Amino acid sequence: METQTFFLYLLGILLSARVFAELAVRLKAPAVIGELIAGVVLGPSLLGWIEPVQVIKLLAEIGIILLLFEVGLETDVTRLARSGAKSVAVAISGFVLPFLLGYAASRWIFGLDALTAAFIGGTLTATSIGITVRVLADLNRQRSHEAQVILGAAVLDDVLGVLLLALLYEFSVGGGVSLVNFGKVLLFVSTFFVLAPASAKIMSLVIRRFDKKSEIPGLIPTAIVSLVLFFAWLAHAIGAPELLGGFAAGLALSRRFFLPFGTALHSNPIFSERIERQMKPIVHLFTPIFFVMVGLSLNLREVDWGSGFIWSFSMLLLAVAVLGKLASAFLVRETTLTRLAIGFSMIPRGEVGLIFAELGRVSGIFTNDVYAGMIIVIALTTVLPPFALKWLYSRHGQNIGKRNPGEDGEVQ
Repeated sequence: METQTFFLYLLGILLSARVFAELAVRLKAPAVIGELIAGVVLGPSLLGWIEPVQVIKLLAEIGIILLLFEVGLETDVTRLARSGAKSVAVAISGFVLPFLLGYAASRWIFGLDALTAAFIGGTLTATSIGITVRVLADLNRQRSHEAQVILGAAVLDDVLGVLLLALLYEFSVGGGVSLVNFGKVLLFVSTFFVLAPASAKIMSLVIRRFDKKSEIPGLIPTAIVSLVLFFAWLAHAIGAPELLGGFAAGLALSRRFFLPFGTALHSNPIFSERIERQMKPIVHLFTPIFFVMVGLSLNLREVDWGSGFIWSFSMLLLAVAVLGKLASAFLVRETTLTRLAIGFSMIPRGEVGLIFAELGRVSGIFTNDVYAGMIIVIALTTVLPPFALKWLYSRHGQNIGKRNPGEDGEVQ
């Protein structure tokens, strides 16, 4: 590609991502949906102006790694501890049920192979904590009883989702599902999560010390991006996806993350907030490229819309995606309204679901029809739940979060 052509591609991606994201937010939809639509409009599905060339793919890879860094940076492990058993129950059941139902439907109803069915089930386990937090904040319910359960469960869902992603990645590059591959990735990921946070925390102390002495601006973003890229390389070197390195680095540098040994590596909330503040512009520059890339990679013209497969596949998996998360909320002892609020909040797949789907496409696991069906499911589960939540709170907001002794036997 010639340099000036690349400049035009990048210009089109960044501007269209911003314009469509702004339109989506004004229509009360998540920004990620607008960025995805921008890729569909610019790509082979509609205008065909931009091709998903290698240099754009590399920028999208950086975007996805930085996105997972931001997810780790905003992960509050103490919230999970405070919300207790209810969050754990919602997270684990909301992780297991969609995976098993999605796998079973793909394997035995649509006749797909085991690895493809596992990727589909994995995509359905995701919960977008960013969308959930945004909706709860818009409703001014971010500190409510049900919000603590929701956010605690979403945190655990993120961790389980990243681990499952590492496992599926190993299966995709290792020749299929096997106990050997399972044991290998479990060992590598466990080792990585033990060593990486401690290493990142030590490195952050070095960065903080040099930042006090540096007379040149920009040390923190330069050092942190370098750290994230190093951990991405390290994750790949041990056999895990690169984005796992970004997540681990973000988790270690979070102002809400505490190492279990001594005070020598104690958390510094002020420094962590500086990292978060200075990294956000960089993250928000690169991550839209990833979501636009997802849309560019989708060729809707090649999808056989007259085929019964695409509609039955996407609608059945949409039902699985919704019912699996709702069922998990009904396993905890709360009122029906509170359970519905929890369940609706866990449904959005958003950027996390797109990461799973894109890995399935890049690995050659998803055909174009399967990939298109998954994008439809992710888009609908991302767009519809915020509207359902706002309707639920507008009608029954005063009763959500209250325990009803006559309904579940608990005394307030």
